[in-house]
Amino acid sequence: MPEGFIGLIVITVILILVLSLFFRFVPVGLWITAYFSGVKVKISDLIGMRLRRVTPSMIVQPMIKSTKAGLDIDINELEAHYLAGGDINLVIDALIAAQRANIDLGFKQAAAIDLAGRNVFEAVQVSVNPKVIETPIIAGVAMNGIEVQAKAKVTVRANIERLVGGAGEETIIARVGEGIVTTVGSAITHSQVLENPDSISQTILRKGLDSGTAFEILSIDIADVDVGRNVGAKLQAEQAEADKRVAQAKAEEKRSLAVAEEQEMIAEVQRQRAKVVEAEAQVPLAMAEALRNGNLGVMDYYKMKNVNADTEMRSSLAGDKDRRDS
Repeated sequence: MPEGFIGLIVITVILILVLSLFFRFVPVGLWITAYFSGVKVKISDLIGMRLRRVTPSMIVQPMIKSTKAGLDIDINELEAHYLAGGDINLVIDALIAAQRANIDLGFKQAAAIDLAGRNVFEAVQVSVNPKVIETPIIAGVAMNGIEVQAKAKVTVRANIERLVGGAGEETIIARVGEGIVTTVGSAITHSQVLENPDSISQTILRKGLDSGTAFEILSIDIADVDVGRNVGAKLQAEQAEADKRVAQAKAEEKRSLAVAEEQEMIAEVQRQRAKVVEAEAQVPLAMAEALRNGNLGVMDYYKMKNVNADTEMRSSLAGDKDRRDS
């Protein structure tokens, strides 16, 4: 085989490899698509995206979409938002939807909303087509102690200006729940709330519950109102039971004190009896001393013994009579 032919083959292979690497690194096909779509992007810009590790199609395709929609967006802004971790397609879709709905929304604002973690496209949709937030069953207690359970449907529209830093649906539900509890709690009887459920909506709307939130409340409708427990009666029953226990405790305390006092009196009687016995034990000693000293004669002693015997006999007879009479 001639050496010239072999050299030609080698050069051809090298050329093919170089062209393959070139077309792989430089998205010429994407540049052609962008060019015929009216997007002015340079080959050098696409190469720069490759060097910055940005997928060119992720930038050029949204750029084509925005150009066809008549939006004036700089490709550098798209690339910067992509590098910041934003969703370019979602932002472009939101801008197109806002333009169609005559909503004033710029790219920087939409990008900020997207980077804040909110779905900017959904926010635009909610701004055009309001959504309904349904609260769970919320219970309040009227002044007569009857519980009223209510469920509300809140129609809201997204407020584009307050999407960054504004509170979400949870805050709306919490504030509506607070309004329901306040309205029911201020009612004298539960029947007033049942007869006029609109009073709940009017009270909530007057409070301006959408302030500081990402939504604008359009209407609040009470979907369901029902009577719950008789909380007042339950509390009264629990109070009566508590009072009964307190009274029982006090009565038991008094009984314990009475028993203690009785035991003290019994002990005191025993002490006094011991003193009497001790005093009686001194009598024979005193009599013996008197006999020795001559202060008491023998006859006097016998007379005293006769008197004691007579007294004991009379006491014995009186006791027998009492037993017979009983």
